[in-house]
Amino acid sequence: MTISIGPLLPRLKFNNLRGDFFGGITAAVVALPLALAFGVASGVGPIAGLYGAMFVGFFAALFGGTPSQVSGPTGPMTVVMAATVAALIAKNPETGLAMAFTVVMLGGLFQILMGVLRLGKYITLMPYAVISGFMSGVGVIIIVLQVGPLLGYAATGSVIDSLRQYPAAFNNIDPVATGLGLLTLAIVFAAPARLNRIVPAPLIALVLCTLISVRYFPDSGIPRIGDIPSGLPKLQVPQVSWINLKDMLGYSIMLAILGALDSLLTSLVADSITRTQHDSDRELVGQGLGNFLAGLFGGLPGAGATMRTVINVRSGGKTNLSGMIHALTLAIIVLGAGALTEPIPHAVLAGILIKVGIDIIDWGFLKRAHRLSTKGAGLMYLVMALTVFVDLITAVAVGVFLANLLTIQAITDIQVKDMKAVTHGDNENWLTPRERSLLKAAKGRVLMFHLSGPMSFGAAKSISRRLAIVENYEILILDLTTVPRLGVTALLAIETMIKDALAKRRTVFLVGAQDQVHHRLQRLHILQKLPPNHQVPERIIALERSMELLRAYAATAEV
Repeated sequence: MTISIGPLLPRLKFNNLRGDFFGGITAAVVALPLALAFGVASGVGPIAGLYGAMFVGFFAALFGGTPSQVSGPTGPMTVVMAATVAALIAKNPETGLAMAFTVVMLGGLFQILMGVLRLGKYITLMPYAVISGFMSGVGVIIIVLQVGPLLGYAATGSVIDSLRQYPAAFNNIDPVATGLGLLTLAIVFAAPARLNRIVPAPLIALVLCTLISVRYFPDSGIPRIGDIPSGLPKLQVPQVSWINLKDMLGYSIMLAILGALDSLLTSLVADSITRTQHDSDRELVGQGLGNFLAGLFGGLPGAGATMRTVINVRSGGKTNLSGMIHALTLAIIVLGAGALTEPIPHAVLAGILIKVGIDIIDWGFLKRAHRLSTKGAGLMYLVMALTVFVDLITAVAVGVFLANLLTIQAITDIQVKDMKAVTHGDNENWLTPRERSLLKAAKGRVLMFHLSGPMSFGAAKSISRRLAIVENYEILILDLTTVPRLGVTALLAIETMIKDALAKRRTVFLVGAQDQVHHRLQRLHILQKLPPNHQVPERIIALERSMELLRAYAATAEV
C-alpha cells in the first residue's frame, strides 16, 4: 500500500513495517546517549540534543530523499554550534542563545534553497583529501574539547581554551570523574561485536557508569546533567541583530554547507548498502526543513548520521518510516523519562564523545596519504590544521581552492605536453607520412601549431609562449582538430595569435574547428578574420593549399 501526500513529500510505504519499526527503535537507542552528549558539548544543554534528534530526525525522514537515512545531531554540526553559541553569547549575553537558534533556522533555510536550486549534485564534488582533512579535524576538535570534562572539568567552547586548560586539569584530576570516563571508554572500545549488535555499547556505558556513580559516589560532586525540561519544547522567537548579522549569516552558511555535505555523504553510504539511489535535492529540502524546525523549537542542528543509518538498515529499516519512528521514540523518552537522564555524569558523556571523535578521524587515509600523493597529503594536513585551529568554512574554502589549483595545474601540464609547434615534421608520429612530407618540403616556411584536448585558461600562457619561440615562418596552420572545448582565456589567446600573425602579413589556416569550438570562434568574430577557404576540416588540405601559396610566392618573387 502506498500513500502520496502532496508533490513535496515522498511516498510513505507500509510494506516493511516490522523492519522499519525495529530499525527505528534500534537507531533511537543508539541516538539517545549521543544526542545527550552532543547537547552538553554544544553548550546549549542535553535537552537541545534530544530536540534536535526529534525534529531533524522526523522531518528529514518525512521530506528527505534517502529512505533509509536516520538524521540527528552529529559531531561536525555540534562543533559549529558550540562555536556559534560561544561567540554570540560572548557578544550578546542576554540574546546570544536566541540568536544561535536563529542561526540554525537560517541554516535550514539555506539548505532548502540549495535543494530548490538543485545544487545537491555539486555538494559532494569535493576532493577526498579535503573531505578527509576536514572530517579528521572535526574528530580532533571533539577529542580536544572533551578531555577536560573526562577529567572532571567544565567544557570550553574552543580548542585553544581547552589546550590552555590542560596543565591545570592534569595536575588536579578528579579521580571519580576520570575513573567513570575511562570505564566508559573501556566499554565502548571493548564491547564484543555480538553484544554491540544487541545493545549498543554507548548505551551500555551510559547506563552502567551512571548507576555506579549514583550507587557508590552520590556525594562526589562530579558534574552531572542535572535537571532538564520535560514535556513539549517551547517556541524560540527568531532574534536578529544588525550588528551581528554578518556573523550570524556566516555561521548559518557554515551549518548549511556542513550539514549538506554530511548528509549527502551519508546518503551515498546508504545507497551502497541498500542498492538504492537517493534524491540529493529532495534530501537537502528535508534536511533544511528539519533544521529550521529544530532551531524554531530550541534544538541542535543535525544531518544524516552514518552510524545510525547503518544500524537502522542492518536492523531492518528500509523506508523513511524507520527514521520517523526513531524520532518519535526519542519524543516519548523526552515526554516521559526525562528524570532518568538527570544523574548522568558529564565524564561519561565525554567518554562517549571521545570515541565518536576517534571514529570520525580518517585513520585509513592518514596512514596511506603520503604514499598516494605528497601534494594530496599536504593538502589534507593543511585542511585538518585549519579546521582545528581556525574554522571549518575557512578550512573547506582554502582546501577546495588549492585542490582546484592543483587540478588545473595537472590538466594544464597534460595540455601543454600535447601542444606542438612544428616546422619540419621529423619524428612527429601524430602526423601522417604525407603531412610530414609536405612540411619537410616547406623548409620551415610553414608552422603547424597543434592543440589537443579541452583547452582551459591554464594553457593560454603556454600557447603564447610556444608561438613566440618560432618567428621565421610565412604560413601558420592552427590545428584544432582534436580540441572538443575552448575556455574563454584560451580562446582569447588564440585570437591574439591570429591577430599577431595577420599583423605580420602571414597567412593563417584554421583546421578542424567543430561544435563548441566553432561556435565560440564565430561568436567572438575570430572566424570572420579569415577567408572561408582558409577554414578547412583537415590538416592535409591546409598543407596542400599552403604549398600552392608558397609556389605562388616563389613565382611572384622570380618575376
